[in-house]
Amino acid sequence: MLVAGTVLRTTLQTAPSIQRPNAGFNMSKFKLGVASKNELQGVHPDLVAVVKRAIELTVQDFAVHDGIRTLAEQKKLVAAGASQTLDSRHITGHAVDLVPYINGKLRWEWDPIYMIADAVRKAAQELNVPVRWGGAWDVDFTASTDSPEDLVANYVARRRSAGLRAFIDGPHFELPKATYP
Repeated sequence: MLVAGTVLRTTLQTAPSIQRPNAGFNMSKFKLGVASKNELQGVHPDLVAVVKRAIELTVQDFAVHDGIRTLAEQKKLVAAGASQTLDSRHITGHAVDLVPYINGKLRWEWDPIYMIADAVRKAAQELNVPVRWGGAWDVDFTASTDSPEDLVANYVARRRSAGLRAFIDGPHFELPKATYP
């Protein structure tokens, strides 16, 4: 289900494969806006660096929808079903939500989210910063070579085969707790 203003959640069927323009990541025309920069205040500098590099690399414009959250904000998101935990990395400044910006609006759509994920992974690799992605929680996203579409589909399949529900949060990127306690 895609709902503007909430976390992207789904028990997704296999996601479609998409063609990505500019696979070389060389010519972004996008910049972080004032609101996105404000959302990055208080976020760990390594993750801020990844986001800033990702906007330079991306073929899909995005906004930083959420950086730091208060515990009260997190409690509301959990109550609404938009988050699964009160132990969110947003509370500690170790997570961001990057939402596609299309035709002047934030859009929770998979194809553009995959393009953003590609740019975030490339930025994290360049900067040697490990990143965990909400599209495939159990994968070392920075080290992975599978397409974001395949990562999501395989994550959902693994969860289903274990009899578990897959919570997919495509716009979510965080620094792993093991490396950034």
